[in-house]
Amino acid sequence: MHIVAAITGATGAVYGITLLRELARANVETHLVLSDWARHTIELETDYRASAIDALASHVYSANNLAAPIASGSFRHDGMVIAPCSMKTLSAIANGYTDNLVSRAADVTLKEKRRLILLPRETPLHEIHLENMLKLARAGAVIMPPVPAFYHHPTTITDIVHHTIGRVLDLFAIENDLASRWEGLE
Repeated sequence: MHIVAAITGATGAVYGITLLRELARANVETHLVLSDWARHTIELETDYRASAIDALASHVYSANNLAAPIASGSFRHDGMVIAPCSMKTLSAIANGYTDNLVSRAADVTLKEKRRLILLPRETPLHEIHLENMLKLARAGAVIMPPVPAFYHHPTTITDIVHHTIGRVLDLFAIENDLASRWEGLE
């Protein structure tokens, strides 16, 4: 399996970092793009340097490299995840504005009818955000804001992040034990 992963500058870099770690653990080949602002946000929000995040991926591309393999529809992969996805990036994808590798790879993913999962990080949402999300959902993207669940009684931020990333892995049918399974009430 081959997954394209991107981290943008929105808050929540830990989602993308956790995704990369779990994909590596599942022996999934990853193709990573960090936006310029993601590199700053990673260092602001976590104890990591951006170079350490690059090391988690199988392949790493500059956000400015529009000649990278993932910029072409002929590059075969199983889908793309942008975690977190800034509203700037979401807007660019929704409007076909492919000025960097993150938005170009997402555009190609949609046009090739591959799975595109976006974890948008913004609150509150205004009408333009919602319209862009609806436009992308209609185009085939999965809009998956990292909204915490509480039925599994999380006690740490890691518990909350793991649950969301477990659900992302589920969308690719990647076995994991990160997300608690609802077993219903008796």
